[in-house]
Amino acid sequence: MQPISPASDNVGIVDLETLTSMSGLEFLNAMLRGDLPGPPIAKTLGFHMTEVEEGRTVFVSEPREEYYNPIRTVHAGYTATLLDSCMACAVLSTLPKGTGFTTMEFKVLLLRPMTKDTGLVRAEGTLLARGRRGATAEGRLTDHRGKLIAHATTTCLIFPF
Repeated sequence: MQPISPASDNVGIVDLETLTSMSGLEFLNAMLRGDLPGPPIAKTLGFHMTEVEEGRTVFVSEPREEYYNPIRTVHAGYTATLLDSCMACAVLSTLPKGTGFTTMEFKVLLLRPMTKDTGLVRAEGTLLARGRRGATAEGRLTDHRGKLIAHATTTCLIFPF
């Protein structure tokens, strides 16, 4: 993995008319190109999408001390947010125009602690299955050497806007 630049300042909320005018894959590609802003949480936690294709997305980030819990490791919420984002966007990448979704539940398994010295991490989300009303996906968070830090699964509810 290549080093990353700091999170973009191009963040914001996209209006509903724009959101519903394109498929999920078109929407994510527009964000990836910078034609649409990324979500505000991406700036808050310093992550961004680097790859998108139908049924798969990749986000990268670098853990920082600002994300520490009281015992000097990165808070599990950071890991959960990266995994939820990559899995949810893997689902979004398969949705047709005018369709939305929401995470119904997700489960995260933490295998290794992270610190600011962990370096660049990569969260990859992959669609497992999608129907008309629901979808499941899995996510893997790895360090710059490819060592698994955490993995997760999600179930999303799909609905028309």
